[in-house]
Amino acid sequence: MNDDTTPWMKLLRELFGDDADDALAELERMGMDPAALANASGMAASPGMMDHVLSQIRALMAQSEGEDVNWTLAHDVARGVAAQGGDPTVTAAVADTHRAAVSRAELWLDAVTDFDPSSLTPRVWSRAEWVEATMPTWRVLAGPVAVSVSHALGGVLRGEGDGDHTERDEELAAFGLGPGQASGIMNSVSPTVCGMHMGQAAGEMAREAFGGTDLGIPLLTDSRVALVPHAIADFAEGLEIDDDEVRTFVALREAAHVRLFAAAPWLPGQLHSAIERYASAITIDPEALDSAVRDAGAGDPAKLQKALSRGIFAPEHSEAQAATLESIETMLALIEGWVDDVTTRAAAPHLPHIGQLREMMRRRRASGGPAEDVFASLLGLELRPRRLRDASSLWAALSVRLGSDARDELWSHPDLLPDADALGDWEAWVGKYVSGDDSADDMDRDLEKLLSGGYASSGETSTDGPLSGEESSDGDAEKGPNGDSDQT
Repeated sequence: MNDDTTPWMKLLRELFGDDADDALAELERMGMDPAALANASGMAASPGMMDHVLSQIRALMAQSEGEDVNWTLAHDVARGVAAQGGDPTVTAAVADTHRAAVSRAELWLDAVTDFDPSSLTPRVWSRAEWVEATMPTWRVLAGPVAVSVSHALGGVLRGEGDGDHTERDEELAAFGLGPGQASGIMNSVSPTVCGMHMGQAAGEMAREAFGGTDLGIPLLTDSRVALVPHAIADFAEGLEIDDDEVRTFVALREAAHVRLFAAAPWLPGQLHSAIERYASAITIDPEALDSAVRDAGAGDPAKLQKALSRGIFAPEHSEAQAATLESIETMLALIEGWVDDVTTRAAAPHLPHIGQLREMMRRRRASGGPAEDVFASLLGLELRPRRLRDASSLWAALSVRLGSDARDELWSHPDLLPDADALGDWEAWVGKYVSGDDSADDMDRDLEKLLSGGYASSGETSTDGPLSGEESSDGDAEKGPNGDSDQT
């Protein structure tokens, strides 16, 4: 059986190089008959199958050579996962229906915001097309932490940092990996596993993403409305609401996001930079990663890929990371709150089930859909806007008391927006902003003098806006868009 012309020895030699004999000996020690395995697999009787397996191995190793993450594999895996269960090409009729929904949405949004619509033609995509359009952004956002995981995983697989390698050597030997193995397959494992992990995450999100803004972060490189009909149809199923109403509601949200990101050009860059800054400071818990590798087995890339979702990130954040995370979550809440308020006001005169659709979307975000799970898995980053209801109430109160122009003026500069503490007490913040802070005490005034360009200056520009007694109470702010749609 040691003849290099036999199928199994050709495969082992390709995989393990000079360690192939040790791998074969280990298989036999474990009670496995290589000849029987070869016959059972069909490789012994099919040289073509063996050549196919070897060609796949060569291609995989070539893809990973010199890379920390096999991005080609990530792309291919994402396409494969997205296509599970079928991913038919979008027909012209379906595309026209969804573009018509976008046209309606843009018309209705014109009545509630002066932010301009996108001048680019809306896209209607299959899931595979969504993957193609968003993968460049995935690589930018998740790339730094994927590289960190790849380095850490490679060190664990090679047993680096262990004073006693005996246990690790026995563990690797169980999978045919000899001590000190230097073959190319070992060096390709970590980039391959991380590529699979990235692709799996992107593919899973592709199966349920409505468009390019599901995360509240623009995933497209241009300001364009994009819809994925199959995901929208799945969302509509079981709601007992007309499909066209659901389609228009989703189009409203997508178009509102795109308008906001285009009107506040600093916003996408600041979000991306904050996420990259957070990701670059992520540390891996070596004990958790080592445990995951031991449980999964170093010889099974698929199991290793799944193991990366099991809490491998260090549980404690640095002070800088905690501040960045709070900033990201606050900004996402403000974005979602503005979109929620604006789309509700735009849809109220036209969509009879807007209240139900709004609540369904909130529950989808609160329970953690695929978008949130993806970033939690890839970055250990919680992207659910915890204060969405507070943010929605804040924007609703500003709409009622100041009107849409003054409300949207806040997006002209990041310093004008409330921070996390202010969002936690949004009623007080709105009161100060609307009144020009006349009720603030001396200490507040002294602090605001130190904060040049802070809330006081913002308030002074809005004192001409209409004031309205108790209209910004929590309950009224929540109901305002539905009940007071004529004020938009």
